[in-house]
Amino acid sequence: MKRWSKISSIFAVSITILVLYLVSNSGIYHSANTVFAQSSSLTIISLSSDNKLISGGQFTITPNPFTGIGNYTIKDNSADDTEKDKDGVITLSGIKNGNYNIIQTGITSGYSVDQIQKTIQVNNSSGVTTFTDLPTNDATASSTSARSVTYTTKFECGSIYAGEGPLRPGHYDTDISLFNKQKFQTQVLWNTVLNNGPSSNAILLKMNAETSKSITCQDIRTALGNNNENFIEGFTIINVPLDSTFNEGTTMTSSSSNDINVLDVQAFYTANALDTLPHEVIVDKISFYIIQDGSGKIPVNMMQKTLDISVPSGLNQISDTEKKVKDALAKQYTLSDDDLTKIVIRIKDVSVGVGVLIDDHAISLSTVKPELGSQ
Repeated sequence: MKRWSKISSIFAVSITILVLYLVSNSGIYHSANTVFAQSSSLTIISLSSDNKLISGGQFTITPNPFTGIGNYTIKDNSADDTEKDKDGVITLSGIKNGNYNIIQTGITSGYSVDQIQKTIQVNNSSGVTTFTDLPTNDATASSTSARSVTYTTKFECGSIYAGEGPLRPGHYDTDISLFNKQKFQTQVLWNTVLNNGPSSNAILLKMNAETSKSITCQDIRTALGNNNENFIEGFTIINVPLDSTFNEGTTMTSSSSNDINVLDVQAFYTANALDTLPHEVIVDKISFYIIQDGSGKIPVNMMQKTLDISVPSGLNQISDTEKKVKDALAKQYTLSDDDLTKIVIRIKDVSVGVGVLIDDHAISLSTVKPELGSQ
């Protein structure tokens, strides 16, 4: 008996080790399975221009990834860095899900910090972002490497009638609004790229301090040389050069995220999406009496009195007015076909109502984020 107990214990331990091995080496552990899911983490990598890891990086993260409020500062190989054995790689584990803004504030001697703020989203996953640091003697090149700020937005213009694409039939319009929030004049170049079609030439906009302009579907059609009402879609690219000469003596070389957002750019979309385009609807107003109800389902107070109902009607179409009324009664009082045969009605009058427009508007607003460019 003792021997059998010993064998059972060894077998149980072996099974436990096997299960742990399979769990730790299977895709289940790394999947979204809530039982074995890893906690959220954030990794920050510091690289040289030739993709070599650089130690000594220091960063400020907003908000604090552990508390969700305030700022948090982390340095390469410090206490909270779970990658202490790897210079140039900082990993924070067990953080909260959220969007984080990261700024590099320090790097090892001989290199200049990457001045571009990075934004990263962490949602039950491992977020990774990279900072590139140039040698100190290339610091000037680093600060001026971003030569423009670009805003790219989608446009939808024109009418879809049926079966012409993924959008429902209807009218679509786009209005892109630009606000120059600077205290000086800013010059903007914009062009448009048509889906499966040509690109327009660049168009210059001069925007005085704290003024706004818009780019409409009409402007987009004019730029493309497309003045018909056919449906078009594509992208509008808005470019703000950071060159001091182009901006009439104003130097804009800072690359922080707050400074690069030279404009406020918002795209306003409207859609009248219907199964058919908006159209006039003729309505028949039918006055009638209920003379007899053999079903017993219609309230007594509805009997022998003038009632009316409005129903849509088509041009040049012959219809059964009595049937329209009975169909409405059947729907309201849950009448069967047999019940309807026991109901007697009399039509008093039919008049044509005023035509109305069926309308189904949808609107949305999108704020366009800036991106640094090298051109």
